[in-house]
Amino acid sequence: MTLAMLAGLAHELLGSGLAGLNRVTPRNPLFYVAFAALYFVPPLADYWIFRRLWRIPLGGLVALIKKRIANDVVMGYSGEAYFYAWARSRAQAVAAPFGAVKDVSILSAIAGNAVTLAMIAVALPVGRNLIPPEMMRYVYGSLVVIFGTSLPFLIFSRKVFSLSRGELWAIFGIHCLRLILGGFFLALAWALAMPSVAIGTWLFLSAGRMLFSRLPLLPNKDLLFANFAILMIGQDKALSELIAFTAAAVLLVHALLIVGFGIHHLATRKPA
Repeated sequence: MTLAMLAGLAHELLGSGLAGLNRVTPRNPLFYVAFAALYFVPPLADYWIFRRLWRIPLGGLVALIKKRIANDVVMGYSGEAYFYAWARSRAQAVAAPFGAVKDVSILSAIAGNAVTLAMIAVALPVGRNLIPPEMMRYVYGSLVVIFGTSLPFLIFSRKVFSLSRGELWAIFGIHCLRLILGGFFLALAWALAMPSVAIGTWLFLSAGRMLFSRLPLLPNKDLLFANFAILMIGQDKALSELIAFTAAAVLLVHALLIVGFGIHHLATRKPA
């Protein structure tokens, strides 16, 4: 899995990633503080969850960061497979790893769908005129798919989930908080990079980005979001460069962390 992460990162960086880093670099140092918070919110939320479930050590955060990288650059849920393998290798400290990893992954998807539906309820009346009319049928169809994919897990929750109801609600709440904080820090980073645009507008665009990313039936999601953002605030060149730089910076941090973890492992492993 680590080799697959390296291959995926090389493909992304040598493809369009390095081009994104050639964009105009934000000069406000607070942008990078907000970006760091944006990057580490997902693995820290996962660490909070699994620390609650298993009391995993701080070293488990490394496995959770690799889980996020695998999901980003290899394929969906490959990170869960990696983390499950990590948990299985520590069976003496981790109880029922498959059931917990499964439940946390399902709740992550349900929380994402719930937050997306809430954002749509707020954003669609405001931004409906900014979405091309021919795309609205994809939006409505996607809403049905989002709701429909969550419904069976809720109806058959006693057969699907392994954890107690109290733990499930706590994990669901942490996932929702993760999504909200991620949207906030993304909006804050963009606002610090382009202070001429109000942070309220960036918050709306951050919500729209999550909305577009989770609508399953929409073709060309990135292009549609970019057009939506340009219609909202104008400044198409500066905005496209900022979005490209943010995406490329995530890939660069992925690569640096994977290389750093590998060097640390080689330097500290014990001889057979």
